[in-house]
Amino acid sequence: MSETARERITASDVAAYLRRHPKFLAGYPDLALSMAVPRDEGQATSLASYQLEVLRDKNRELNRRLQELYGNAQDNERLTVRTHQLCLALIRANSAADTLRVLVASLIEDFGSELVRLVLHAPVIGQDPEDWLQILPASDASLAPFRDFAAADEPLCGRLQADKLDVLFAGRASEVQSAALLRVPGRGLLAIGSADGNRFFPGMGTLFLRLIAEALAAALARYDS
Repeated sequence: MSETARERITASDVAAYLRRHPKFLAGYPDLALSMAVPRDEGQATSLASYQLEVLRDKNRELNRRLQELYGNAQDNERLTVRTHQLCLALIRANSAADTLRVLVASLIEDFGSELVRLVLHAPVIGQDPEDWLQILPASDASLAPFRDFAAADEPLCGRLQADKLDVLFAGRASEVQSAALLRVPGRGLLAIGSADGNRFFPGMGTLFLRLIAEALAAALARYDS
């Protein structure tokens, strides 16, 4: 090869060639061991050591992701069990009023909810006044802020607007920094509020909340006259 041809070969050419021939260094083990790869703070290491360290980094990242997936699976399993137990408790309730009390108690005691609020469109026989229950007809003017929410038929999680908080958490709206709001099909609204601004957030999974709201509606339907 002439001197002119050799001068035309650049570092980019070498890099491109090695990318096209990833097994090239396997035929030249002495070259692989003698090559130095820059590391942090200007230090250098052999190519073999560098590759080993890269593999270790990838292994650590895979282990971290595996532990994260395992943790999420455990959380989902616990939520599944608690939701199943709540559904069974709703089925065993002996009256519509008892159904409501079972729901609220379970959300607070088993799910760690801070504030639970129900807005129903019709009174429930045998249910005494409670701070967690409001009876408001669907046509009530105070429910106007929820019309778009009801039409969308999607759970709403995060920081609710002040007009919604004032209706749902009357007297304690200032304590609620995040909330989950769900429709109870054909019945009204279910809201769970938290002083933790990160407890409920847009985009979070709402499957279990949906199941609970639907189970409540089905349990109450048994007592319709």
